[in-house]
Amino acid sequence: MANTAPAFPKASVLGYPRIGNQRQLKRAVESFWAGKINATELENIAAGLRKDTRKRLVELGLGQTDSSIPESFSYYDQVLDAVAAFGAVPARFADLANADGSLSLSAYFTIARGQGDNAPLEMTKWFDTNYHYLVPELGPDSNFSLVGTQFVDQFLEAQKDGYVTRPVIVGPVTFLALSKAAEDAPADFNPLTLLPQLLPAYEALLEQLHEAGAPWVQFDEPALVNENLNTYGPELAAALTSAYATLLAVPQRPQVALAAPYGGLEGHFAAVLETGVEAIAIDVVKGGIPELPANTDLSSTTIAAGVIDGHNIWRAHLDDKLSVLERLESLGAQDVTVTTSTSLQHVPYTLDAETKLDAELKTWLAFAEEKTREVVTLATGLTQGRAAIAAQLQDSKDALARRQSAQGVNVPEVRAATAALKQDDFNREDATARKDAQAARLNLPGLPTTTIGSFPQTTSIRKARAAHARGELATAGYEQAMRDEIAQVIELQEEIGLDVLVHGEAERNDMVQYFAELLDGFAATENGWVQSYGSRCTRPSIQWGDVSRPEPMTVRWATYAQSLTKKPVKGMLTGPVTIMAWSFVRDDVPLRETANQIGLALRDEVNDLEAAGIAAIQVDEPALRELLPLKKRDHADYLDWSVGSFRLSTSGVRVDTQIHTHLCYSEFGEVIDAIDNLNADVTSIEAARSRMEILPELADAGYSRGVGPGVYDIHSPRVPSVEEVQELLELAVKSVDTSLLWVNPDCGLKTRGYDETTASLKNLVTAAIAVRAQQA
Repeated sequence: MANTAPAFPKASVLGYPRIGNQRQLKRAVESFWAGKINATELENIAAGLRKDTRKRLVELGLGQTDSSIPESFSYYDQVLDAVAAFGAVPARFADLANADGSLSLSAYFTIARGQGDNAPLEMTKWFDTNYHYLVPELGPDSNFSLVGTQFVDQFLEAQKDGYVTRPVIVGPVTFLALSKAAEDAPADFNPLTLLPQLLPAYEALLEQLHEAGAPWVQFDEPALVNENLNTYGPELAAALTSAYATLLAVPQRPQVALAAPYGGLEGHFAAVLETGVEAIAIDVVKGGIPELPANTDLSSTTIAAGVIDGHNIWRAHLDDKLSVLERLESLGAQDVTVTTSTSLQHVPYTLDAETKLDAELKTWLAFAEEKTREVVTLATGLTQGRAAIAAQLQDSKDALARRQSAQGVNVPEVRAATAALKQDDFNREDATARKDAQAARLNLPGLPTTTIGSFPQTTSIRKARAAHARGELATAGYEQAMRDEIAQVIELQEEIGLDVLVHGEAERNDMVQYFAELLDGFAATENGWVQSYGSRCTRPSIQWGDVSRPEPMTVRWATYAQSLTKKPVKGMLTGPVTIMAWSFVRDDVPLRETANQIGLALRDEVNDLEAAGIAAIQVDEPALRELLPLKKRDHADYLDWSVGSFRLSTSGVRVDTQIHTHLCYSEFGEVIDAIDNLNADVTSIEAARSRMEILPELADAGYSRGVGPGVYDIHSPRVPSVEEVQELLELAVKSVDTSLLWVNPDCGLKTRGYDETTASLKNLVTAAIAVRAQQA
């Protein structure tokens, strides 16, 4: 039986940003990696951040001792935390573990980043977000035990300061459902079969948390909403039933809140209810109010209603949200409480840090702190009635009304242009004719080598950009600094021996923000940082209005780079889907409309690049798979408009202009046909960590255009050897005709240093030449 504990808090959030409001954790972690601080210093900085978060959440209105504050901190990734806590370390890293199986911070980071010949855990997108998690590798012989103490330690740390928090842990079903079979596991191995071996570790954790005094624990089970998982359906439901029957039978345990963010539980809602968990946190923003069979008994269950969007930054219509909560109360649950639809780790900390955003625009927005206030306000209205929050309800209505009528939100000329689109605007000439014309124009060797676009952003580049932004460096001086950097990048690539060059993107602060700052309808933040993976943070731009291109954005940089070399230089653009996925996109028009608006703006840019003599143009869509809806009924519509917007961007060029695209960190199985339908001439894809596992799928699908499977994992500081790259290329030629095969890194090189980049690219070229000779 669960220990006697208070009810689930009336106001709570499912998780909170953990990087620090000034990215303190990022800087501390990277200082630790560089040897500038030791583990104790890093731990002290992290403890200070956790303490500040708890204090601030109480100031925002959450209770100090009612479990409303989530204990959701991570040094790198919440799934890696579970790997470390439950002893699920891959065999190649087993010698890093302490005698009791626990991991030091150095060992923890090594599993994330790799070491020597030992590649790190594979990384992929977390559901439909731009956050990346590390994929556990499991096999039939995997053993689990509770070896990590971080969940209990952080609860006790909070308790010592007078807080009673709610530990947040990836649930056992999601942990296994997101895992992959280890390389030496049988081909048909399913990690879900390891549930009986894993559950004792979770049981031990529940016992330890009870002993520490935790009234509640939150198990995140988003796998239950994701129909794209291979195990979704009866298999997953059976695992859910088995897991929670076992966990809830622990004699002395905290009460359990099962959270299902990122979509509706739908068919799994009944199974979750039948488990008997004390609280169910549902995503009302994406999943709506659950449809329940007649006579469903909720009388012993709390519904934590995720009515505040944790995935986007728009201010809530509080009156509408309160009405939804009131309808939920009519379902007869033991209690209805207010929370966020997802963890708030996907949004920035606070609007208070934004001094340059338009004042009116800020009134339409809510970051993590403002969303927490919205949760508290709604909880007050739910318990005390609408009169208690009348002023907040009216303020919300007024702000949304101003937003709808603001200049630039609806631009008639932009809407008219998308309405006038015809099918021919989305089509190009026959692929065979394109291939022959491009081969004649580009004159490339077999297995041509290239990179994905960006080169390292050095300290000097960042200093010049910052000085220019502060007005301390004149535009002429800044642009000369960028031209100097471009010249060095071109010279380096020629020395290395790459076949198709890039200008290195020195002038770009970010592959999305750069374009957002040059397109009408977007705004950029100063401090709106969110975690993408590990210590990597991005500042998503805000798309608030209709989108158009006032003037060319990249042409002068591309043409300058091309003037420095006789080799082809790719023009580099970010595609419409990725601009949307890595921005906070508006929520008041269909996504299809926004995609076509951006597509038309990019079409103008592509055509201008071609007119300036650029023979190869890359339009990156690394987020194509990321935005794939978690419900299969929504796939067809999404793939139609997402693929269509790319084709709209790229279908206005001549037959001899080569269109490239790039896709990364995605599981491509469900979108193989969509990749083909992009109709790009060359598609580069992430493949190094997964050892080319995507290529047989492409071959089976009959993919017949150029493809560049990544052979160098740029998300790790490792320099791959010539032999390693050559082995990957030899795997590739087993699935791809060598006339179609390109050789490139997994992704852009912006976050790497020049020493490792140069060494890695030299090895890449050497390996390509060796395999080229084998195939001659």
